[in-house]
Amino acid sequence: MSHSEIIVVGGGQAAAQAIASLRQYGNDQAISLVGEEPILPYQRPPLSKAYMKGDFAEERLFLKPTAWYTDQNVTCVLGKRVIAIDRVTKTVTLCDDTSLSYGTLILSTGSRPRPLPIPGAEDPHVFDLRSLGDVKAIKPHMKAGQRLVIIGAGYIGLEAAAVARAMGLQVTVLERADRVLARVTGAVMSDFFHREHERQGVTIQTGAQVRALESDGDGTVSVHVDGGAAITADLVLAGIGIIPNDQIAVDCGLECADGICVDADGMTSDPAIFAAGDCTVRPLWPYGRVGRLESVHNAIEQGKCVAAKIMDQPRPKLDVPWFWSDQFDLKLQIAGLSDGFDAHVVRGTPADHQFSVFYFAGARLIAADAINAAPDYMSAKMMIASGAAPAPALLADPAVSIKDIAKNAIAASA
Repeated sequence: MSHSEIIVVGGGQAAAQAIASLRQYGNDQAISLVGEEPILPYQRPPLSKAYMKGDFAEERLFLKPTAWYTDQNVTCVLGKRVIAIDRVTKTVTLCDDTSLSYGTLILSTGSRPRPLPIPGAEDPHVFDLRSLGDVKAIKPHMKAGQRLVIIGAGYIGLEAAAVARAMGLQVTVLERADRVLARVTGAVMSDFFHREHERQGVTIQTGAQVRALESDGDGTVSVHVDGGAAITADLVLAGIGIIPNDQIAVDCGLECADGICVDADGMTSDPAIFAAGDCTVRPLWPYGRVGRLESVHNAIEQGKCVAAKIMDQPRPKLDVPWFWSDQFDLKLQIAGLSDGFDAHVVRGTPADHQFSVFYFAGARLIAADAINAAPDYMSAKMMIASGAAPAPALLADPAVSIKDIAKNAIAASA
């Protein structure tokens, strides 16, 4: 059995950030990074965008080069999965039955694609889009004229649809809900993206319940939808959400609730174990509730917070949750969390491809979606952080400076 003072389990943004922040705080303990994938931690957002299209070199995906881990005295144990944690002996067991002992354990186990719960989902022409390996498997099939069916109209599904259309594929998107992006935004933005995708040649069916996938024996797949004719596809992409990888935490008795429960510092119910990233359920600042965030912002922020707590440093300043999505020539920037909003205001004109939607809970601004409108996004982040209540009528008037609106609303909330 080997020993590392700190073991980091996972190979994504949260893991890399936690290690980098520990070293920045002056930590000089032995660190081991245990990753299930056979490669170093890398960025996931470009996978469904520029990398899949071929505009982003693979080496640019990696968050740190190999030499950095060597220089920082980080032992990388790659292509190995942690299958058990013994909190009494402070050991982790790997899939090859080897064990490592720890003083402090950081779980950044991420998430996995939610599997399609239908017959035929195991067909070799059906792909997930989560890992670098997934995209490498898909890319040889991304050829002009190929028929792609995407199941799920969330951000990943729509980003993949936009890339596929740019590459000349025929694309059909099937969404079970009554609108695209139904779980993450309001009807205004859903309608906008639906129209834009159709304008670009994407076929979208909402209210579409996929019943089964059936191999046609000639390299194609029939996608059977309730109440409609089967759709023939050369490849199928599943994008119906993700599941947090929290089973090893559940098995060792850590508090979990559809994710590993942590406090604002990333500490679990065991003070020797921390968690960060997609796998966690955390306090959501500034909303006064807990939840799970699947974002770069969350991975970076929690990685920093975990490192600060381990090093007995002040907690880093928290940021309003932020997200983004690139589709066609549209840059969507999201500030805050819009779920639970009871009113919204549109600033600008969707037809101009430069507008924003601001979401309110009562008088308070809680979120904003900005299309090609970076100043609106930045101003919204500042107002949400301060608990501001900007006047909806002012936000709806593009002639009024967004910076002035934010400045005055923040001053009024102080």
